[in-house]
Amino acid sequence: MSATADKLGVNIGLSAAIVSVAEDEPSVIVVRHDKGGDDALPFGPFDPSHHRTLESGLRSWVGEQTYLDLGYAEQLYTFGDRGRHLVTPGEGPRVVSVGYLALTRQSGALKAPETYWRNWYRYFPWEDWRKERPQIIAETIAPALRNYAKAATGDELVERRRDRARLCFGLDGRPWDEERVLERYELLYEAGLVQEAARDGRDTAKTVEPLGAGMVFDHRRILATAISRLRGKMKYRPVVFELMPPTFTLLELQRTVEAISGVQLHKQNFRRLVEDQGLVEGTGKLAAPARGRPAELFRFRREVLRERPAPGVRLAGRPRGR
Repeated sequence: MSATADKLGVNIGLSAAIVSVAEDEPSVIVVRHDKGGDDALPFGPFDPSHHRTLESGLRSWVGEQTYLDLGYAEQLYTFGDRGRHLVTPGEGPRVVSVGYLALTRQSGALKAPETYWRNWYRYFPWEDWRKERPQIIAETIAPALRNYAKAATGDELVERRRDRARLCFGLDGRPWDEERVLERYELLYEAGLVQEAARDGRDTAKTVEPLGAGMVFDHRRILATAISRLRGKMKYRPVVFELMPPTFTLLELQRTVEAISGVQLHKQNFRRLVEDQGLVEGTGKLAAPARGRPAELFRFRREVLRERPAPGVRLAGRPRGR
């Protein structure tokens, strides 16, 4: 280890993407440490003298910071890139953060100060295909990425950047893959199209209006990782039911899956899917809707965890408006 690295040191931080779905919209908890500053995911230090494990440390300070008792949580990745905490002379140690995905159900407004639910499409407006292909892709992202490709040195790099843009954003007839959230954000970062690129001093940073709302440090990258993980995992594990109440209608379940995946699903195919896979069972009771006919209430069949190795909600829809 160099003398500089030894002098600066490294601290371990813990960052949590705490996700919920309410009124058909996916939300994440953010905190505001500075008035008028960017949103941040809840985060805090790991204290090895008091925290037995990383996860116990996460649960401890998240409870203190948000007043929530976390349920389902899983570790995502370790984030330590420069730009996360800009190290300047006298600033102190560099922070390496361990990111977590946590799922919870909303029960009214958050009571902790300076703590809010935010729609995650605020930070990634190009990810919501439920109604149509987001206009921001054709109007802003695709032209900017074509210019980014043209600016490369050498034909090989030009074509590599074009292929990456096609693959990530479904350009030139390529299909949209909802799981590539992190890859899309990283491409926009490298092309200088998000505000974090300018903040981190990347040479490619553009003067155009940044895409999506920024977050402090590399919290938007952590959130993109969490969304990618959740979109992929719910296809082979029943994690979506961590976001559902004890009983629900099949339409409520479908709207929750659509909110997370960002794609619209075929109603009858979805119902056939969850019933044929034994994911739910009827309760014999009916919901009392505000309007229209009452719908049957269902609950998650926990027995499916013992019956099949990979019980999940495999999407049966396609984004519209390509």
